[in-house]
Amino acid sequence: MLLAAVFFTLAFATVAALLWSAVELFRGREDPLADRLEELQTQAMATSDRTPRRHRGRGFLEGFQFLVSLMPGGEDWLRSADRELNQAGIRRPHVAAFYALGSLLFFFACLGGMAYVQRHNPPMTMFTGLVAAAILGWILPRQVLHWLVKRYRRKLQESLPDTVDMLGIVLGTGLALDQSMQRVSEEMRYIYPELANEFFTVVMQVKAGQERGKAFQQLVRRTGIEDIKSLSAMIVQSERFGTSLAQALKVYADALRTRRRLRAEAAVARAGIKMLFPIVLFILPVLFVITLVPGLLSVLGNLQLLGGAR
Repeated sequence: MLLAAVFFTLAFATVAALLWSAVELFRGREDPLADRLEELQTQAMATSDRTPRRHRGRGFLEGFQFLVSLMPGGEDWLRSADRELNQAGIRRPHVAAFYALGSLLFFFACLGGMAYVQRHNPPMTMFTGLVAAAILGWILPRQVLHWLVKRYRRKLQESLPDTVDMLGIVLGTGLALDQSMQRVSEEMRYIYPELANEFFTVVMQVKAGQERGKAFQQLVRRTGIEDIKSLSAMIVQSERFGTSLAQALKVYADALRTRRRLRAEAAVARAGIKMLFPIVLFILPVLFVITLVPGLLSVLGNLQLLGGAR
């Protein structure tokens, strides 16, 4: 009875900590400019200091991140997680610490839950279950993060043609590039908030004193999309050589729209193959049961009547 009470208390504490980490991880930013300036300062400090992360504060998250960085491979794991969180559009202070804390809590929750479920089983069965829970607790958070990255990139990819087209139209009115990007981000923030936020971040970086080429390089690094890389190269080269950017963006928007249509056609072509497996595994057996079982039951009933008559 005491063991069950302790387990449920720890389970409740773990779930509460996971919910708190998720709320802090996905909560919206109230001041994008201040957050971006803080990120630029952090990147400048990281560039000048290539040593492993150190405990620079007294907060819980700083201390926890410092302990993780001391583990073998912990610094590389934190850096990789921070990069993928940025590519997923989650950019808050100490976001890597929140992710590491949530992953660790989920790992121990899986182990504790499996140990409680397997408490009456033989040791070998319990060991197998704990190994499976450990693998699930280690792999599942990273897979969820990969899925978030893919979803964010898909949203950026789908919103890029219309946004680039509008950017070319606004540039044709005579506005400068920074003003055009800011206007486009304001107009598109309700339709395509992800790409609008990326454009607004680039504008804020340039206004903060960063070179435009460096800002677009960071945009490419954050998103990891080839179309945005081509767009950034086009804008930087057009500014360098003084060519007309509005006409180039119009042609590039048409090319992006064609690629989007081709991707949609490819997805429709793959849908038939994907539907084959559910049809064979789930729909056809049910149809066979519905169509054949009544006839078989009727035949068996008639055979029993014939046997009884004899």
